[in-house]
Amino acid sequence: MIPSVLPTYSRAPLQFVKGEGSWLIEADGRRFLDLGAGIAVNALGHAHPALVQALTDQAQKVWHVSNLYEIPQQKALADKLVEATFADTVFFTNSGTESCELAVKMARKYWYEKGQPEKTTIITFSGSFHGRSSAGIAAAGSEKMTKGFGPLLPGFKHLPWGDHAALDEAIDDTVGAILIEPVQGEGGIRPLPDQCLKGLRDLCDEKDLLLILDEVQCGVGRTGRLFAHEWAGIEPDIMMVAKGIGGGFPLGAVLASEDAASGMIAGTHGSTYGGNPLACAVGCAVMDIVSDADFLQSVNARAGFLRQKLEGLVATHPDVFDGVRGSGLMLGLKCKVAPADVVKAGFECGVITVPAADNVVRILPPLNISEDEMSEAVNRLDFAADAVREAMG
Repeated sequence: MIPSVLPTYSRAPLQFVKGEGSWLIEADGRRFLDLGAGIAVNALGHAHPALVQALTDQAQKVWHVSNLYEIPQQKALADKLVEATFADTVFFTNSGTESCELAVKMARKYWYEKGQPEKTTIITFSGSFHGRSSAGIAAAGSEKMTKGFGPLLPGFKHLPWGDHAALDEAIDDTVGAILIEPVQGEGGIRPLPDQCLKGLRDLCDEKDLLLILDEVQCGVGRTGRLFAHEWAGIEPDIMMVAKGIGGGFPLGAVLASEDAASGMIAGTHGSTYGGNPLACAVGCAVMDIVSDADFLQSVNARAGFLRQKLEGLVATHPDVFDGVRGSGLMLGLKCKVAPADVVKAGFECGVITVPAADNVVRILPPLNISEDEMSEAVNRLDFAADAVREAMG
């Protein structure tokens, strides 16, 4: 008999009933250090007082009215994002997947309104992940996600990661945009070098293409800048955001320049829940903290400390780990064993990590994790690595 919850997840046998900062507490009382942060969602950890206060205050006023009316909290958050980024305008969604859907529509509508309706093709790259909607899986193009779901949404060209010759060859009169993650998350914590991101911006300018960045996982302070592309000193035309922007409350957004968004007029897109008062009240609280220069500086300091600790872990366990990679507090342990084995051993040692492709275990802690907590987490990973080695015989 099928369970009441559709069995599309392979879940760990853990039930967390409470969160405190960088800690999660299981129903049986065990305490786990959370180096997953809900897959880079809980940017400020669990039950952050400012976020709890924002949600509680708003919950006592109004929860939902729909986008048939003006929503002051939505305007406030949009203003904060516009002030802090390249964007001139923002559309709020509930998730990264929904942000992908709009980014694709926005790019295609842009060229349609410019009198070039043939420019519907969007170039994407191997190892990418853009959500699990029809557009998202078509954009990524991986067999694992697309198999069995019938005809894929057309209009995407999938290129090998880092193949510059293939990129030049792929651009023809039908290409309207390039879509890429500055740091691949699901693909195995693979940062795009700054010079490559600059090169993509230059290429888009030269070929008259839109540059769409997927910062769903690497944005909102995760790399030590508010958004990862800032390290390269470039600006996209369209950017997808979610995960950390709500600090744990479901919230996403598409940010765009005035020109890139020019085709999206009244009636071209909508959302019942997107940008509702509850979500945007929490989003405002997140932005007030994460966009602060001193906070971002502290993320970089924590990132340096944690990376040094993880490098030491790799050196201690050369038969289990092959190296550390990533940016800021979006780090990956490249494994010589199955990442699932490391993650499972971590559960037994009271530390939570997240598997990814390319034999990588993701390390995505809350951005405000303390040095003592990072040291304790790596210590627990050390015990986990011992257990994996023992199991190997």
